[in-house]
Amino acid sequence: MDQSNPQAQHTQQVPSPKIIPKKILMVEDDDDLANVYLMRLKAEGFDIKRVANGEDALAVATEYRPDLIILDIMMPIINGFDVLDILRNTPETSNMKVVVLTALSQKSDRDKAESLYVSGYLVKSEVSLNEVIESIKRLLS
Repeated sequence: MDQSNPQAQHTQQVPSPKIIPKKILMVEDDDDLANVYLMRLKAEGFDIKRVANGEDALAVATEYRPDLIILDIMMPIINGFDVLDILRNTPETSNMKVVVLTALSQKSDRDKAESLYVSGYLVKSEVSLNEVIESIKRLLS
């Protein structure tokens, strides 16, 4: 092999595996809040879709098949508790990870969500954006 010719010293590079981004469905009716989360989650490398009501959440969850759903409780058309109940009783969505991100801080609301097997319950006024992102990363790792 000719040492002076760099092309003669051909080394084969192994292609790096394609990383498939985790999919997140955000169900939030507050546009401003949703946009903050959308921008940050996209910057973190997630594939994210957002809907603004529970009815759309149910339709998109079965079609999009997210790895995680971020779910508000107080929403138009179908509230988050009913969305959770339907998700848990639908075979295609029964095991999806769901994090509730809500203004509701009552123990009874938290207990109701936990009875529907949520992966996390976060109160908007008690957590920062960074804390929510870290929770999501932990759940999806």
